Amino acid sequence: QVQLVEAGGGLVQPGGSLRLSCAASGFRFSIYFMRWYRQVPGKERELVAEITGSGVPTNYADSVKGRFTISRDNTKNTVYLQMNNLTPEDTAVYYCSIRQLGNDYWGQGTQVTVSS
Repeated sequence: QVQLVEAGGGLVQPGGSLRLSCAASGFRFSIYFMRWYRQVPGKERELVAEITGSGVPTNYADSVKGRFTISRDNTKNTVYLQMNNLTPEDTAVYYCSIRQLGNDYWGQGTQVTVSS
């Protein structure tokens, strides 16, 4: 079955960087778009970035353009989110996701907190 396991979150000061990873299993990783979302309590989950199966980024939220980079390593079944110049507004739980046969699958999420 589909499994997605995020890691790499934590507490970082404004202006700092983090790299999130999402290890995937249970499906043919290299043919699926992968997405990173984030969610703040009380708000809807927001699409942050998307990447094709072959590794071409196709979408970034306006709020992260120029600061975040999505990438993937199909040999490791892992997708990454490099986050630079973080601001308090980036504080959220970050999730990776795939859509398979009309169903959305999510990891458990990793908390990112940006605070001084």
